[in-house]
Amino acid sequence: MIRFQSEQLRTFLAVLESGTFDAAAHSLHVTASAVSQRIKAMEHVAGQVLLLRGTPITATQAGDVVHKLARQLRQLEDDAAAELGLNTGNHGSIAVVVNADSLATWFMDALALLPPERNMSLELVREDEQHSVNSLRSGAVMAALTATATPVQGCSSTPLGTMDYRAVASVSFMQKWFPNGFKAEAFAAAPTVQFDRSDTLQDNFFAQVTGRRRSGTQHFIPDTIQFAEAVKLGLGWGLMPEAHCRDGLRSGHLVELIPGRLSRIPLFWQRWKVQSQGLDTLSAAVAQAAAQALG
Repeated sequence: MIRFQSEQLRTFLAVLESGTFDAAAHSLHVTASAVSQRIKAMEHVAGQVLLLRGTPITATQAGDVVHKLARQLRQLEDDAAAELGLNTGNHGSIAVVVNADSLATWFMDALALLPPERNMSLELVREDEQHSVNSLRSGAVMAALTATATPVQGCSSTPLGTMDYRAVASVSFMQKWFPNGFKAEAFAAAPTVQFDRSDTLQDNFFAQVTGRRRSGTQHFIPDTIQFAEAVKLGLGWGLMPEAHCRDGLRSGHLVELIPGRLSRIPLFWQRWKVQSQGLDTLSAAVAQAAAQALG
């Protein structure tokens, strides 16, 4: 059985979170040589390389497994300290991956539900809901808001509801590209606003409507507020959460490409299956906020 010392696992975390042996040594108040020796001892026990000595230092595939173990140990230690009423000042953060649209519309309401007396520390990582489970697999995060229903190994998956999107554009954009009303033939050439290169919402919507691949100009704008602004300014059409386009549709500044047609993205909460008060508290808050915000 492979056994790592708790001191080694803390060192492993410090190296990955700080990016270098020197920075990890500074945070742990030891020498860089001591850090290097601990990592080498871990790799000897594991029988393989765990860290890639680049800038910054990153984990190998085997190192991802150890990374997850180290984060689980720290979370269990933090939970135990909280139950004992100890304030060690060394709390690790609960890392969670969240898609940008949820972060901009309802996820902050979940964080507002967290009991202040628990003094929880959180680290939010922004990633597309179609790709967020990769961070769970690597051990980089402890929970993920994702569109993937199948749980990652060692995790549970809970359905939260659906996030509804509408394909919208400005009035001037519609007049330019669809002067005689929406036509699938003109749709292919119409410019699109995309969040980033991992954003598949617009492409999927286009394929569902036309059965073809989109060929028009693309604008990549990786900010939720500026994405909405680009659509309002007529740079292209895009799928926006209902919460972000509702007022524009009511005022007439935005127009639906196909009125009444929704793109519904199911969301799931995946988290480690460890007994953790912190994760339990966060999961309950996410479920409560999702029940109020999602369809």
